[in-house]
Amino acid sequence: MDRLTELEQYSIFVLREAQATVSTLGMLWSMGKDSTALAWIARKAFLGAIPFPLIHIDTSYKIPEMIEFRDRKSAEWNARLIVSKNEAALARGETFPCGKTDRLTCCKTLKSIPLRNAIAGKGDLFERNHSTGHFDRIEHPQPFGGVIVAIRGDEEGTRSKERVFSPRQPDHSWDLEGQPAEIWNYFQAVPPTGGHLRIHPLLDWTEVDVWEYVARERIELPSLYFDQGSGRRYRSLGCAPCTHAIESTAKDLNEVIVELRSGSQSRVSERSGRAQDQEDGGGLETLRRGGYM
Repeated sequence: MDRLTELEQYSIFVLREAQATVSTLGMLWSMGKDSTALAWIARKAFLGAIPFPLIHIDTSYKIPEMIEFRDRKSAEWNARLIVSKNEAALARGETFPCGKTDRLTCCKTLKSIPLRNAIAGKGDLFERNHSTGHFDRIEHPQPFGGVIVAIRGDEEGTRSKERVFSPRQPDHSWDLEGQPAEIWNYFQAVPPTGGHLRIHPLLDWTEVDVWEYVARERIELPSLYFDQGSGRRYRSLGCAPCTHAIESTAKDLNEVIVELRSGSQSRVSERSGRAQDQEDGGGLETLRRGGYM
């Protein structure tokens, strides 16, 4: 079995294990390459249908091409799409681009709080009606016992410390030091009382693995990942005011893979274009211990 197939089969095993053991599941979807590849794998795992909703934490500052891709692909997959926002904070202008706060506080306000609300089944939650294209408010949302997240251990230092099945406490905090051991694929798949699980099927994948898998499977990604003639492309997708393109002339999947394998980008952090990482000392531990994705 080649490496990509082995990784894919393990991710399918984790997804099926989660579906069989966790009562209510959702999958975070950022429209980035990792979460889009994971959604593809989920469709493989469950015979073409994603049996749990895709959850997008919408800050209202995402790059427009990401939102177009989200709405089009979720309709194409006939997947349930839930969007979580912090409308009160947006109405008050409590965001970094408005100059009323710093980037880390903005991330907590527009990402961490809507994520916690989505998991707890409260707050400003909307579901897309694929027939009309409208988003309807969910009046009585249910809490999730587990959320599937497409993080990778090589992407950022704090993420390398995760477990495949990682418990979060009732306040959504991450007890990094108190995580259960995972030996011989024995997972602690029961959420802590009042808490939930974060499930990470791509934890052992690398950036190059994901790109090679996307190429092999011919998975469509947002065009932002490729140079459109400007000599720049995005390596990581996030909010428009805080995410910057990198210098690159890679115009398609194969050129991106060659670029990464040549070492011209591998020596630079994948999230080097994310300004909030720099404000957190180059990592995400402060945000992630408090419930950030």
